[in-house]
Amino acid sequence: MSKPFMHENLYHFDVAQASYWEATGGEPAPAAPALAADDSCDVAIIGGGYTGLSAALHLARDHQIDVRVLEAGHIGWGASGRNAGFCCVGGSALTGEQLIKKFGVDAARHYYQSTVAAVETVRELLDEERIDARVHGEAEIEIAHEPGAAERLRRECETLPDMLGARLEFLSAGECRERLFDCTEAFGARIHRPAFGLHPVRYCRGLASAALRHGARLHAHSRVLRWQPDGGVHLLSTEGASLRAKRVVYACNGFMEEGLNAAFDGRWLPIISAIIVTRPLTPEELARQSWATNALMATSRQVLNYFRLLPDQRLLFGGRGTSIGDPQDEMLAYEELRNNLGRLFPAFRDLRIDYRWHGLICFTAGFCPTLGAHPDLPGTHFAYGYHGNGVSEATWCGKQIADWIGTGQAPPAVPGVIRGPAKRFPVASFRRHYCRAALALAKWRDARSIRRPLRS
Repeated sequence: MSKPFMHENLYHFDVAQASYWEATGGEPAPAAPALAADDSCDVAIIGGGYTGLSAALHLARDHQIDVRVLEAGHIGWGASGRNAGFCCVGGSALTGEQLIKKFGVDAARHYYQSTVAAVETVRELLDEERIDARVHGEAEIEIAHEPGAAERLRRECETLPDMLGARLEFLSAGECRERLFDCTEAFGARIHRPAFGLHPVRYCRGLASAALRHGARLHAHSRVLRWQPDGGVHLLSTEGASLRAKRVVYACNGFMEEGLNAAFDGRWLPIISAIIVTRPLTPEELARQSWATNALMATSRQVLNYFRLLPDQRLLFGGRGTSIGDPQDEMLAYEELRNNLGRLFPAFRDLRIDYRWHGLICFTAGFCPTLGAHPDLPGTHFAYGYHGNGVSEATWCGKQIADWIGTGQAPPAVPGVIRGPAKRFPVASFRRHYCRAALALAKWRDARSIRRPLRS
């Protein structure tokens, strides 16, 4: 029997988060009736987010395979409807230098280039399937919160273009003020391309509509409670019915549940991320911080903040939340976000907050995504562990799984760095405590960093 891993506050499958994205999602999600009668299919996908919908779309469109998606909430209920809309290069929690040190230049370059391809996969799908995802912005920028971080970013801009093929540009502190904004923690910055922002819910609904149009079948409010072998096939049981499938794709990322299949238990760590969105800012208010960019932003702190100016001039500001997600700590996380916003941009300290929400991203023990065919579960494929970069990485992984199933062979585009399954966490039953301890340690290290208002 499956069971949620974090606090129950995070698993209200029948309730939509009160997010800016849900409020501005445009056309309703396409019809996806709950699984109401026992049935069968070639491929069943557990999870109706970017991974599952991309896999379903590519299986149906490119390989003409009978595929069904089982989603516990509504389409876009999970992280695919709650994220910040950053479509950018990445997927690992390791820096480029760390990837090279751990895997070597060739393997790191193969992996890095796959993440570039992931951004372009999203761009191609938006065009091919005519998805209006409100694309906005044209780069991702990491802001150095102290001088040492600025030196690291400068070094990466000098070395990683040759080693990984990265498109990078370094900005000095003065150039940050001229080209980006005035910020109390901007000692330099690294511009990274390709990247763009989008509307996560509109993108998710667009993927769902495209999957349906090409023949996939979607079932919302169909949480898988049991996953059992049944005469050489997989039997997936929901509250109201069951589905037999020759193959299963496990695509739940941070909202995976412990106990659904023991082969996956202990191999993933959900991390809470929280977001606030302000009221629209006037040109005069933006000018107080010399705001001059629509790029995607993230700070270099270990407990980072990420932010972007939305097309309607609201400021989205996010960061890592609490360790378990109970209601009291959820409120504290929102208050911490507000305080960090005011610390970085004093002129925005008292802005009204119109939306706030939280959800789960997913880490692995190796700090890289994991994708593959499970060696101990015939007919089972999986992808998860995007480390907060699921818009592009999940979409790309879903396509790779579809091609893997459709051709019967691992696609050559899949780097060895991310071929799973991921390793189990040591003493996996304690990994929530790891999260709490790691968060506390990271905040302590950030507090020791050199911080001062930028003046010159």
